[in-house]
Amino acid sequence: MKKYTLIILMAMSSVAALAQNKWNTEPYLTKSLSQAAIKEAFVRTSGGSISVSGVEASQARIEVYVSPNNNDKNINTEELKQRLDDNYTLEITDKDHELHATAKSKFGNIDWRKSVSISFKIFVPVQVATNLTTSGGSIRLANLAGDQNFATSGGSLHIASVSGKIKGRTSGGSIQVEDAKQEIDLTTSGGSITANNCDGIITLVTSGGSLKLNQLNGTINATTSGGSVTGSGVKGELITSTSGGSINLTEMACSIEASTSAGSLRVQMSEVGKYVKLNTSAGSIDLKMPPKNGLDLDLKGDRVNASISGKFQGSTETDRIEGKLNGGGTLVQAHASNGRVTLRFE
Repeated sequence: MKKYTLIILMAMSSVAALAQNKWNTEPYLTKSLSQAAIKEAFVRTSGGSISVSGVEASQARIEVYVSPNNNDKNINTEELKQRLDDNYTLEITDKDHELHATAKSKFGNIDWRKSVSISFKIFVPVQVATNLTTSGGSIRLANLAGDQNFATSGGSLHIASVSGKIKGRTSGGSIQVEDAKQEIDLTTSGGSITANNCDGIITLVTSGGSLKLNQLNGTINATTSGGSVTGSGVKGELITSTSGGSINLTEMACSIEASTSAGSLRVQMSEVGKYVKLNTSAGSIDLKMPPKNGLDLDLKGDRVNASISGKFQGSTETDRIEGKLNGGGTLVQAHASNGRVTLRFE
């Protein structure tokens, strides 16, 4: 086992060559992992960001970045080393195909004038599982395959080209995920979520931001308590809801259930799935469907307008349409408690 403590870190000759104004762009320490064959990475820092990227084994390494939290660009190398020595513990070990990297304060609360941010950029083989935690920075994952478990108390999450069981949490940042697949479970308490070109079982939850869903395929459950929902090109099954915004979905080729408590719903279906269920408590519904499909219609609102063409059996009233179109089939349910419902076929 190789253990790099702060004393060794301070002795690294590369530190002395750092420019005073490049603490965030040049690594404080670089350690090769090319011979370690890392399969799992455990990383924890109290105030910095974490990035993990999949690379060829020969390029595997860990980079440590240290910068003053008070944005003092004039701090010199010796002062920065002294702050680390006095207030922080930094350890990096690799053993039995596991990487452990930890940065933490020695005393809990530290005078902000003497505090630093310690971040990690990690480059490991693609087939690696991670367990990452930071209390104040962002987390980025790219080009990985395996179980990924990560959390930050105050930063954003960025996931790109990752497959496996992906579970991420942030208490105060946004989430961006793209080109990911298998099992995706992402939650933020205070930011927006953008998901592009993902496949699998997808769960997205935000308590205070918007949802943007594009080119997703699989079983998708996406909810927000205080933002709008927009999306395009979703296949499979989509269940989405918002407590305080509108929903606008286009080119849907899926089974869909969408609801809002305080906004309008606009949905355009390019292909019919097993069901379409739309509900709003304080807005209108505008639904476009492809023609000539067999449908079971259940439409309710202050006023209901439907451009029905084909064989229809059922009842039509000003505020309600119920019956079978073209012999029946896919359930199309649209309920607006305080708004109109419009159904068009295009």
